[in-house]
Amino acid sequence: MRILDRMKISYEVLTYEVPEFVDGVQVADIEGVPHETSFKTLVAEGRSGSYFVFVIPIEKEVDLKAAARAVGEKSVELIHVKDITKITGYVRGGCSPLGMKKPFPTVISSEAKNFSRIYVSGGRIGSTVQLSPDDLASACGGKFADVTAE
Repeated sequence: MRILDRMKISYEVLTYEVPEFVDGVQVADIEGVPHETSFKTLVAEGRSGSYFVFVIPIEKEVDLKAAARAVGEKSVELIHVKDITKITGYVRGGCSPLGMKKPFPTVISSEAKNFSRIYVSGGRIGSTVQLSPDDLASACGGKFADVTAE
């Protein structure tokens, strides 16, 4: 959120209480927000060894071939859950496309462009940020591409 404040980007924060890890669908239900405007953050490693971030709708899966094409890799594989904190600085269920330990190339699913505002993790379990897809792309240096499986 400090990044968004520094960039003077308009956003809204939603918070929720949960006793344990919940997935994006459960978070959307707890917050009462539409599933189609709620996005999850996935991290993948390319064949080159570089890491990439993909922001996709919570009810969809990433198309790894399309994701690899979008970042110019021969292939990408999602990182193992146990490596999330080491690579991103975030914990599972609280991984945000904003403010990772290092800035990684970020691809936001083109479906985000269908909405004026979307929801992404606020960087910790219990926090969600609502902002425009274009502002998210600006804040994380992201680009839009079709990266979800049909």
